[in-house]
Amino acid sequence: MGIREQVQAESDDTDLRAALNRALRALDKAKAHTAELVEAVYRASHDAALTVTYAPTSRPPKRKPTRDAEVAVALVGDWQLGKRTPDYNATVCEERIQRFAAKVRELTAIQRADHPVNECHVWLLGDLVEGELIFPGQAHRIDLSLFGQVVGEGPRILGDLLRSLLADFERVHVVGVIGNHGAIGGPFRREMNPESNADMMLYRIVADRLSDEKRLTWHLPNLAGERAWYAIDRIGAYSCLLFHGDQIRGGFAGFPFYGLAKKVWGWKSGAIAEPFGDVALGHWHQPTRVTLNTTTARVNGTTESSNTYAAEQLAATGQPAQHLMFVHPERGIVTAEYVVYLK
Repeated sequence: MGIREQVQAESDDTDLRAALNRALRALDKAKAHTAELVEAVYRASHDAALTVTYAPTSRPPKRKPTRDAEVAVALVGDWQLGKRTPDYNATVCEERIQRFAAKVRELTAIQRADHPVNECHVWLLGDLVEGELIFPGQAHRIDLSLFGQVVGEGPRILGDLLRSLLADFERVHVVGVIGNHGAIGGPFRREMNPESNADMMLYRIVADRLSDEKRLTWHLPNLAGERAWYAIDRIGAYSCLLFHGDQIRGGFAGFPFYGLAKKVWGWKSGAIAEPFGDVALGHWHQPTRVTLNTTTARVNGTTESSNTYAAEQLAATGQPAQHLMFVHPERGIVTAEYVVYLK
């Protein structure tokens, strides 16, 4: 190789090393920027959660027992918080939950005219959040991001509901199960960890923020690496299996009664090891009560209204409602129940 060629080769080598060093510096800068962005998101989420604060709740007055005490059970679910329809949004959702809390107090007062009702169980049946990517075009039918649903409005509305009940009951026990709208990841949600569900995130945020309320207890099922989709609540001799309802496949011309019966009988015959009496679910947005031999299945309603998507695609609609019932712990039966309409 001549001197000219050698000089040219060394120059090319120097340029190549310089280009490589520039690329490595750019890569390091990009990584640092990504790390800062991730840290900023986590910091913003943490700071936003800290803005949700609650004042201490007052204890209800002592009541003299006259007959056997019963337990109120409020079925809460399918708020679809964040959904926007012609007459439904986050503000309307909050108003209807406040109305439900007031109705619970009124109906409990009627029961207390005959017997004590000092305790309330709250069954969170999933789909309190609407999500963002559950069905095509959903992004155009919401007024809150998933972040706003889980960290912002959701904890405030649910927290206020529980605090309202604490002001009227000696003890409040919450049991929560997840819904399909809590799934994260849109079309890729099957690739997500089964534990990742926005409903459960909302429940745990509220449980953490209300951890100082000693009269408030929680049961939030968790199974590492699995979708903990059901819970069993026991009130004395009474027991009930709670699940969201998306486990039941759609049926012809409305609610899938056959699918419900098939699932419940399968679970009771051993697919779920723990024994249970009744079942409670949501998902179908239609307040329904089904008798399956000795098992009663109660389907909760929804707070939403005027769902044009459901009307067109599913030919389904209904009145905003949630369910309330009263249980006699010693006899193990439901003594009274109400569909509480909220519109």
